[in-house]
Amino acid sequence: MKRLLFILPVVGFVALLAVFFLGLGRDPRALPTAFLDKPLPAFTVGPVRPGDTAGLSNTDFGKGEPMLLNVFASWCGPCRVEHPVLMRLKSEGVIIHGLDWKERSPGAGFRWLSQNGDPYVRVGDDPTGRTGIEFGVAGVPETFVIDKQGRVRYRHVGAVTPEVWEEKLAPLMAKLRSES
Repeated sequence: MKRLLFILPVVGFVALLAVFFLGLGRDPRALPTAFLDKPLPAFTVGPVRPGDTAGLSNTDFGKGEPMLLNVFASWCGPCRVEHPVLMRLKSEGVIIHGLDWKERSPGAGFRWLSQNGDPYVRVGDDPTGRTGIEFGVAGVPETFVIDKQGRVRYRHVGAVTPEVWEEKLAPLMAKLRSES
């Protein structure tokens, strides 16, 4: 009995070390998404741009071309870091849709895009954050890669930097473009 009382804590400690050791090899920013390889959930949100008749919907994806869905907000510091990258990608022909998430005041997203440039083909307003929450968004920015059929193929948490684009997103987009 004494031996068992000694062995159980040692076995528990070794198991805990094994869990920590396995976790060292994982990217802490790589958050899984329940929608990986599944279609975007059904959603429709209103427009950010005054005068637009439609905002953004799940039906805007899966139109035969891979696309990005970028979740942003005007109050988000890292969104300001990634914005020039998104503008460059737009000029290179990358299709990007935006979801303006949980703005603190009405119209803030539109004003921010007007001042800094608008990289989005379509951009929807998610003032309550409900649509983002349905995607599993924990904060901004987050970017989803959507394939030709409208399925989520990758989720990037954090700013899209030139390195993130070159090392992760661009190769995946190229692969998705070549798939039939």
